[in-house]
Formats: sequence, structure tokens, C-alpha cells
Amino acid sequence: MTLTMLFTIIGFGLAAYSVIANDSVQTLGTFMASNQRFKWYLLASAASIVLTFTLVYGWYINDGDISYGRLNKIPYQTIQWYHAAAPLVLVLLTRFGIPVSTTFLVLSAFASTVILEKVLMKSVVGYGLAAFISYTLWIIISKFINEKFDKVPDNQRKAWVVGQWLTTGFLWYTWLSHDVANIAVFLPRQVPPLLLCVCIVLLSVLLFYIFWERGGKIQKIVYSKTGTRYTRSATIIDLVYAIILLYFKQYNDIPMSTTWVFVGILCGRELAIATMNKEYKLRYVFPIIGRDFLKMIFGLSVSVGIVLSIHYILIPNGF
Repeated sequence: MTLTMLFTIIGFGLAAYSVIANDSVQTLGTFMASNQRFKWYLLASAASIVLTFTLVYGWYINDGDISYGRLNKIPYQTIQWYHAAAPLVLVLLTRFGIPVSTTFLVLSAFASTVILEKVLMKSVVGYGLAAFISYTLWIIISKFINEKFDKVPDNQRKAWVVGQWLTTGFLWYTWLSHDVANIAVFLPRQVPPLLLCVCIVLLSVLLFYIFWERGGKIQKIVYSKTGTRYTRSATIIDLVYAIILLYFKQYNDIPMSTTWVFVGILCGRELAIATMNKEYKLRYVFPIIGRDFLKMIFGLSVSVGIVLSIHYILIPNGF
């Protein structure tokens, strides 16, 4: 086995774990939080079915490219040790419960500084837009719904559960069409059928593991947000998240940080609840938002450090 093959296997495996253990919880976290009455393997099975459909459909319509065109501006490269090291850093940060952007950390090792700048700008716009839309929407919703006091009527409960499962499926598909690029970057741009099957099996196994672990440490961020355990709130969060991701997916093929969009949605929502609910004071909200934002900035700083080290130290000196 050559070193290139070894680095490819290590990088691909670590990236796959990172995408499922870190980023997927941002998509499936509210689904887990609001469906704790269901067995974990039933939830994992549903998510695995959508995962399989997304990869196979993307592979079919994009002539073997499972990244949905997200890597059009990042050509395939011979995998070096520093490519495999990037997702390793992400795994370590994930174990400390830091919601780091997989897009920044993994793709920064492959992208030029120009592409990274475009990814950053698109992600910042996504964060701001998500926070604004979420804030505005929840100001309106808060006038009609208070999850603590306005319980879902029994005759509507089943409809909300079905709606939440459908919106989660839609969100999971939309999110995967963005973030599967963080795994596919280690693979040829036209994936052979056998390798596609390997990807599906590996990601499904990791998916079952993260559901068995109840989302791990990143899930604690979701639990810390008001109302994410309620089906109505979870449904609305998922739908808003999916629509924003779908918009940016159609906007251009530049990758973006879905992590930043997710945190932006929760940030806007927390601010709206604090604005409308006198019992939920802003001084309790800002520390929560501030901690999440600082963690994102820390992850971004690590990503910038990686790309600068690769392009200005490692490559010029032949490492």
C-alpha cells in the first residue's frame, strides 16, 4: 500500500466520522431531541434511508459525482499527510464539544486562499441571513405559540409528528447535498459503483453509532436551546434551516458552512424568545450565544491557520 493510498483511507475515514459526529447532529439534533420516545435504531434507520437515497440520486444525476457539484472549483488532488491531518484536528475539537465547521477545516486543506475567502463570505452571509429570518419568524410565532403553556391539542399531535419527520427528511437531504463534499473531496470526482456502496455502508454505520450515543457532546448545544425538545419548535427549526440551505445550494456551487447557518438560526430564535418573553431575560441569552460564536471563531481560526500553513510553509518547502 502506497503512502498516498494510506493517507486517502485515513483522511476519508476521519472526514466521514467528522461529518456524522459533528455536522449531522446540527441537522438531526432537533429530530433526536423531540423524538426521544422512539427507539434510537428506528430514528437511525429513517435517517439512513434518506442518506442512501441522497448519495445514490446525486451519483446518478451528476455522472458519478456525489458532491452535487460542490467541488467544481476544487479539483481532485493527490492526497498528502496534511490533507488527512485536517479531519483529525476536527475529530479532536469535536470531542471537546466545539461546533466546528467541517467545511472550513476539511476543505481548507484542499482549497486555495481565494476559494476559502469565497467560502467564508458565503458562510458569513448565511449566518446573518439565518439569524435575521429566524428572529423575525419567531417574533411572529411567539405571539401565537408558547410551548410551555400552549400544548399541542391531542387531535393535532399526530399531524405535527408526521410533519416533523417529513421536514427532517427534507432537511437531511438538503444538508447532505451540501456537506457530503467534505467527504467526497478525498475521492475521485467520478465515484465507481463499488466505492459508492462502501460510502453508504460506512456512513450508515457511523449514523447508527451517533444515534446510539444520542448525538454525543454536540447534541448538548441543541438541548441547551429553548424548546428544541418540542415537536412544533423542532419542525419549524428544521423547515427554516432546510429552506435557507436550499436557497444557497441553488445560488452557486461554492461550498459553505452549514454549521454557521445552524447556529445563526438558533441565535436568532433565542433572541426572539428573549425579546417576547419577559421571564426569559436577555442577560441569560447573550452568554449562550457568545459561547457558540466564540467556538465558531476558534474553529475558523484553526482553518485559516491550516490553509496558510499548507500554501505558504508546507508546499513551498516540499513537505
